[in-house]
Amino acid sequence: MENTRIQLEQNDIPTHWYNVAADLTNPPAPPLGPDGKPVTPEGMSAIFPGAILEQEMSTQRWIPIPEEVREIYRLWRPAPLCRAVRLEQALGTPAKIYFKYEGVSPAGSHKPNSAVPQAYYNKQAGIKRLTTETGAGQWGSSIALAGQMFGLPVRVYMVKVSYEQKPYRRLMMQTWGAEVFASPTDMTNAGRAALAADPHNQGSLGLAISEAVEEAASRPDTNYTLGSVLNHVLLHQTVIGLEAKKQFDKIGEYPDVVVGPCGGGSSFGGIAFPFLADKAAGDKRAEKLRCVAVEPTSCPTLTKGAYAYDYGDASGYTPIMKMYTLGHDFMPPGIHAGGLRYHGASPLVSQLHHEGLVEAVAVPQLATFDAGVQFARAEGIIPAPESCHAIRVAIDEALKAKATGEPKVILFNLTGHGHFDMSSYERYFSGKLEDYDYPEEAVSASLEHLPKVG
Repeated sequence: MENTRIQLEQNDIPTHWYNVAADLTNPPAPPLGPDGKPVTPEGMSAIFPGAILEQEMSTQRWIPIPEEVREIYRLWRPAPLCRAVRLEQALGTPAKIYFKYEGVSPAGSHKPNSAVPQAYYNKQAGIKRLTTETGAGQWGSSIALAGQMFGLPVRVYMVKVSYEQKPYRRLMMQTWGAEVFASPTDMTNAGRAALAADPHNQGSLGLAISEAVEEAASRPDTNYTLGSVLNHVLLHQTVIGLEAKKQFDKIGEYPDVVVGPCGGGSSFGGIAFPFLADKAAGDKRAEKLRCVAVEPTSCPTLTKGAYAYDYGDASGYTPIMKMYTLGHDFMPPGIHAGGLRYHGASPLVSQLHHEGLVEAVAVPQLATFDAGVQFARAEGIIPAPESCHAIRVAIDEALKAKATGEPKVILFNLTGHGHFDMSSYERYFSGKLEDYDYPEEAVSASLEHLPKVG
């Protein structure tokens, strides 16, 4: 029997993060301020520490991971690379399906990979408090954990629909010492304005970001932390793909297809970017490599959005970034994959998609839960709703391989377990979940409000 769980030793934890910006053919488009000019590090220093800003702007290929961060990574890293043999058998496919299992972290997802360094750099800079937003609660619980490890109090603005759908993630944050509020709140100008316009506003990641940024910018002792989208977050997540490459080397395999769920882009970038480095370096194994970002049809940023400059939040507090966007005032429906309910996509992922280096596909909600349940029944792990999006496409790719008889190697990022998402599964089994295709006319209406640049 082949080894279905490929492990590394703790000294195999990467010593450096990989920065894909170093290998882009065209330089990344700079974030802009309200005046339409590129934002300087000084312009963002009110909410981020200097070390984070350096990483955000860097085009250096390899960035050292501080030893204090690697020490905390040892609590759960290296994460296993697993072969889904029972799923392969259930599908009757000649393809080999592998998944990188990030649910082994204390928070149950990939998010601590960036939460720990963000808390570390803020502590080093003398910051006393952190604010953040969260959707499904994966990021909020991760930064609550990291804040606790470095003695930093954390305030979390949690999207209201997720606050109500995911009570146990909220309780995880509180267990690790964070304050959690359902966004929009009456504590910020952004929240009060949203509630005045719609007292029943169910919230969005863009709106929660506005609240967290507003508070951080108003207090010199407080900085803002972000769980996805920005370059430094995707940088930190590359530990996933870097470990996976070492694990494939151990067994003499290499993926033909790399799949990741994509909301803001951190989990997709984390697994895909290190393999794209091989492609950029001319590695023959990566010549035909395909990297596929998977998003929900209800929030189809890469597949239906515009590639344009837009704000990263709903209220226009953040810099203007070049990305695929549905419009910063887009209000997504309350799907259960709360981590994918974001109006924009990482500027780096967006550029790679725009230049044809990565693919994007949108999948409906019911099909993702079909895939998640099929995976759980074969492999035993109950996946988070976000992860089910990657599983859906991995299964689809395996079925294509079955039809053609090709022995493909498929890798997907299993970003977290679904133990605190069981209300989503309950709705699925009771027939209460429904598909929602975000209408083209609604996207067009939202895109009319993009900031005017140039």
